[in-house]
Amino acid sequence: MTATRIAFTGKQQVETQTFDPAQPSDGQVLVRTQYSLMSTGTENIVFNRLFDPGTHWDNWIKYPFFPGYSAVGEVVEAGPNVDQSLIGQRVAMRCGHASHHVISAGDVAPIPATVSGQEAAWFALAKIAFMGARVSEYALGDSVLIIGAGPIGQMSVRWAAAAGLEHIIVVDPVESRLRMAKQGGATAVIDTPVEECRDAVLAATGGKLPRIVNDSTGNAAVFAAALGLAEKFGRVVILGDTGAPASQHLTGDVITRGITVVGAHDGHNDATWHNMSIARLLFNLVERGRFDLKDLTTHVFVPDQAKLAYETANTRRGETMGIVFDWTQE
Repeated sequence: MTATRIAFTGKQQVETQTFDPAQPSDGQVLVRTQYSLMSTGTENIVFNRLFDPGTHWDNWIKYPFFPGYSAVGEVVEAGPNVDQSLIGQRVAMRCGHASHHVISAGDVAPIPATVSGQEAAWFALAKIAFMGARVSEYALGDSVLIIGAGPIGQMSVRWAAAAGLEHIIVVDPVESRLRMAKQGGATAVIDTPVEECRDAVLAATGGKLPRIVNDSTGNAAVFAAALGLAEKFGRVVILGDTGAPASQHLTGDVITRGITVVGAHDGHNDATWHNMSIARLLFNLVERGRFDLKDLTTHVFVPDQAKLAYETANTRRGETMGIVFDWTQE
C-alpha cells in the first residue's frame, strides 16, 4: 500500500510525499484519513519559522517536519487484541496530514453519526481551547473577554457558552470572524484594536471589566493590553502560544490590581482530562446542540494543493477559518 503525507522540508518549503504505512501490530489500528484540519496558528509559525532561538519551538522543529495533529478517518484494519468491531468506524485521532495512520486503538475517539467529518476535525483545536477554559475556572454567570477570533478563539467562545457564562465578549478586527463568534455564543463583539477596546468592553458588561481575559492570539504584543482589561484580582489566560515569549511584558496591573496570569497548553493533560476524554465531551455537546461547529470550514484543499493551502493561510488570514485537507479524493 502506498500512502501520501504532507511534509515541510525547510522554511516555507512544503511538498507531498509518498510512504509505506506500517501494518497494525498488537493493540493498533490502521486508519484511512478522510479529513485533516490545519492548525493555522501552529503550522504557520512552523512553516515560516516565526520563533526565537532557544525557545521550545526551536528545539521541536526539525526537517523534514510533518505538520498537523487533527484528523478524522475510517478504521480499515485492526491488529491483534483489538475489538474487530472498530473496523468501519469513523474516528478522530491526533495525527498529521497523511492519508493513512497506524495508531493505538486507545488513541482514537469514535465520532457520532450526527457529527460530520469536517466538524469532527475541529476536535483537537477544541481540546486546546478546553485547556484555556479549564484554567479560567469559569463559574455560572461569569464574564470573559476573548482576544482573537481565529480558530482557537472560536473554540474558546463555544466552551464559554457551554459553561453558562453571562458575558462572552470577543475582540477581533475581522468582521467575518466576529460573525462566527456570535454564531458560537458570543454575547458582544468588538472590531476595534485591543489597545482601544476598553470602553466598548465596559459597555458590553454594564460597566464592569470581565473577571477573565483569554488571549488566544499568539501575538506577543497583545499581552500588555490584556493585563489591563481584566477586573481587579481577575485572571489573564495565555492560550495562544507565541514564538517570541521574551516580547511579552508585564505591566503594573499585575501588582497594583492583583492580576493572576496563567498559561494553558495542549500538553497539560492529566488522568481526568486528556485527548480522548475531551473529545468524548465535545462530541456529546455537539450532538446535544450545545457546541456549534457548523460553517467553520472556509477552505478545502486536496493534498496535492498543499503549497496553495499554506500560501492561502499566510496571505489571506482575514478570509480563512477552517482550512481542511480532503483525503477522500486520494
